[in-house]
Amino acid sequence: MSPAQGSDKGRKVLVIGLDCAEPTLVFERWRDDLPTLRHLMNQGAYGLLRSSHPPITVPAWSCMFSSKDPGQLGFYGFRNRADTSYERMRIATNLAVDVDRVWDVLNRSGRRSILVSVPQTYPVKPLNGVCISCFLTPPGGARWCWPESLKGDLAALLDGQEYMFDVHNFRTENKGWLLEQIYEMAAQHFKVIQHLMDTQPWDLFMFVDMGVDRIHHGFWAYMDPRHPRYEAGNPFEGAIHDYYVYVDQELGRLLDRLDDDTVVLVVSDHGAKALQGGFCINEWLKQQGLLVLKDQPPGLVPLEKCEVDWERTKVWGSGGYYARVFFNVQGREPHGVIPAEEYETFREEMIRRFEATTDHQGNLLGTVALKPQELYREVRNIPPDLIVYFGNLDWRSVGSLGFDAIHTFENDTGPDDANHAQDGLIILYDPRQDLGGQRLSGLQLECVAPTILRLMNVDVPSSMEAQPITV
Repeated sequence: MSPAQGSDKGRKVLVIGLDCAEPTLVFERWRDDLPTLRHLMNQGAYGLLRSSHPPITVPAWSCMFSSKDPGQLGFYGFRNRADTSYERMRIATNLAVDVDRVWDVLNRSGRRSILVSVPQTYPVKPLNGVCISCFLTPPGGARWCWPESLKGDLAALLDGQEYMFDVHNFRTENKGWLLEQIYEMAAQHFKVIQHLMDTQPWDLFMFVDMGVDRIHHGFWAYMDPRHPRYEAGNPFEGAIHDYYVYVDQELGRLLDRLDDDTVVLVVSDHGAKALQGGFCINEWLKQQGLLVLKDQPPGLVPLEKCEVDWERTKVWGSGGYYARVFFNVQGREPHGVIPAEEYETFREEMIRRFEATTDHQGNLLGTVALKPQELYREVRNIPPDLIVYFGNLDWRSVGSLGFDAIHTFENDTGPDDANHAQDGLIILYDPRQDLGGQRLSGLQLECVAPTILRLMNVDVPSSMEAQPITV
């Protein structure tokens, strides 16, 4: 696909981001129930979009829009080591992104961008256009809107209601409340998006719906018979399906506003699947004699609240959808115990240990342990020593201590039904071309940024190494 069919300025582009949208649900299971997305697929081209390592919101969306991998970006999740001490961590906000994303390139070419809820846009930075920041916006955060004057317009549009950046405390057992909050957030966001489409000029319009992610984590067990806690006929069995249908209807209203000069991209940063359980990484490291505590408070506590004997500890890990594993290395950490010259030998040994982990019934989990230096073109800042997917992302990493077991079916950060899957989705639709439902293959999310720029007839910077999509 080439911008040559439009003017020298190229085409306008609408990017519809559906955080965590699972391709098997859109392409197969619920395709007939999603007329808007089905039309885009039937007339356009679509396929799987391989996510980053790790496949999580941060860093995936920034990888997508910068055409950089996490190592080049220098952050490997929401929280990253600030230095080689044992305590200091830093949240990867917009301030952590020091490379161009697609709207930065468009700024320099005089193109106008509108961004709504795009992850890692808080705190907002000035741009040629409009930006309303993302779920990383803290309570009371001030720099969430560009231009600042838009805050008053939004307050009037929403009848004084507070703008919802996220469903806070979405890990809850109160599922009725959670469902209401997800719909309330989505209704607000689509109202704002429609308003901006109707009142603001733009060349690139990009938004991300976080409701898909939140409803997956909150309700996957109610929908998927493969989930260990699924019960047929439960009252929330249709919750995820119905939300997809609702989003599809809202997308139809947006597409009705477009002319044939606008190319549409629908993308998700990763997929989703049933969470089978939790692997208590620090409990396991304790049993292996690799993590030694001086004191552990009673009850369930994060590692940060335990007194670690660092002079006898070799490894510690973090919780999350994947595990970040850190080694205590001589000359690097303050009380390092692993000789630097034995680092690679020890890392290979740890990979073998992780690959040998089993589930609660003694079966091999199929755990995957990866070296950042072998994943990325460059490794900046302080990466984990290993990135570990327990059960190849069927199990999450549980970092807290106090479970008195290696395997758990309770989450230390609140109820959570889904883990992330490595493949997201992409749909490319040009109203001037019938692509006949062509299936795309071999795509990775870093191809999205150069594809947008090529469609808009803007030179792709040499720093973006991925190739644009061709159909």
